[in-house]
Amino acid sequence: MASPILFSAFLFILTLELDASQVMAAPDCGPIQATDVDRIEFALNLEFLEAEFFLNGALGRGLDSFAPSFAKGGPPPIGAKKANLDPLVAKIIEEFGYQEIGHLRAIINATGGIPRPLLDLSTQTFANIFNQAFGFKLTPPFDPYLNTINYLLASNLIPYVGLVGYVGTIPDLTSSDFRRLVAGLLGVEAGQDAVIRALLYERVNEIVLPYGKTVAEFVNRTAELKNRLANCGIKDEGIIVPQSLGAENRTNNNILSANTDSLSYARTPPEILRIVYGTGSENKPGGFYPNCAGGNIARRYLSPA
Repeated sequence: MASPILFSAFLFILTLELDASQVMAAPDCGPIQATDVDRIEFALNLEFLEAEFFLNGALGRGLDSFAPSFAKGGPPPIGAKKANLDPLVAKIIEEFGYQEIGHLRAIINATGGIPRPLLDLSTQTFANIFNQAFGFKLTPPFDPYLNTINYLLASNLIPYVGLVGYVGTIPDLTSSDFRRLVAGLLGVEAGQDAVIRALLYERVNEIVLPYGKTVAEFVNRTAELKNRLANCGIKDEGIIVPQSLGAENRTNNNILSANTDSLSYARTPPEILRIVYGTGSENKPGGFYPNCAGGNIARRYLSPA
């Protein structure tokens, strides 16, 4: 019988082949025109998302309990709550939450900031994402707050999107001060993503109950979903891949997602919106941002009423 790791690698390459016709160059995969301030304020959308998910997941209370002025009058998130985490992961996620407060402070001090957009962190939102990833409704619906493994799988959806967004932002910034700021943000986002993926890799063959699927399969499926939604090629990968896609074609392990030169992938704002909206369109809000993400860049893509 094939090992779970080999099966997961086969599954990942199969999903790449199945989606080859869908992961084509979209009209808006290249750089966009925007000011430095607009580019960095766009990132606040993801920093708000991470702050609320991590603070609520670890502590059961969000940004309004720690730095309410940062929200600038924006509404509190929908459905965020404390997760049932083991002690180790609870401490890690708590630290991540505090780090996100610092990220918000740094960006707001540099740009002035934007109001916190309405965020939907409800169980139903995450259930919809994982249903999309598998192509059918999971029964019972996926609950990110149920236990440690579910929360880690849900967390894997978030910092990496910010990471690749920052990689895509830095080359287009004209101010050295802003480039320095984003480089600092990127370093910590990359660290968070690495920790989450390492914790998932430690559990790579664990069966996610009651779904009968391994952790590796869950991560591979969500990676493929993000690629499909962004529609600009393969820029997200599972934690187990075929050796031909591993570092230097020598390993199936893929704790850090990277290209053939082991450099980070980059995404544009439209790609990110397609993912976090869950609609595959930067013009159609949904998912984590039911009303639209905030800032000038996100608003420019809204479809006319």
